[in-house]
Amino acid sequence: MPTKLKRFSVRNVDRGAILATRASLASSYWARLWGLMFKRGVAEGGGILLTKSSSIHSSFMFFRFDALYLDNDGRVTKVVHAMRPWWLSFGGKGAKHTLELPAGVAARTGTVAGDHLVFEDPL
Repeated sequence: MPTKLKRFSVRNVDRGAILATRASLASSYWARLWGLMFKRGVAEGGGILLTKSSSIHSSFMFFRFDALYLDNDGRVTKVVHAMRPWWLSFGGKGAKHTLELPAGVAARTGTVAGDHLVFEDPL
């Protein structure tokens, strides 16, 4: 698992970019189930890490967001840019966890499959 911290920042080691400064962990069944449903969006600098989630949906989500699928070492296996509401996405081979971020963060930071992310204390 990439982190056990409840609140954390996310840094792309390969690009030297900060993806989130105050992301949160969703590791329980209920936290993963609710995720970002019924929220108004993801605050800038925010995000949510869904552990043990290699596929996601955006039902009851009324905004776009970036979905980064990760392996157990924090390496990006797939990036979905600006995933739309009421959609399904699958992480593919090697995906174990999903990091959901505000739409545009992946493109702005140049994050691509193969990049290594680290989870650190919040900034």
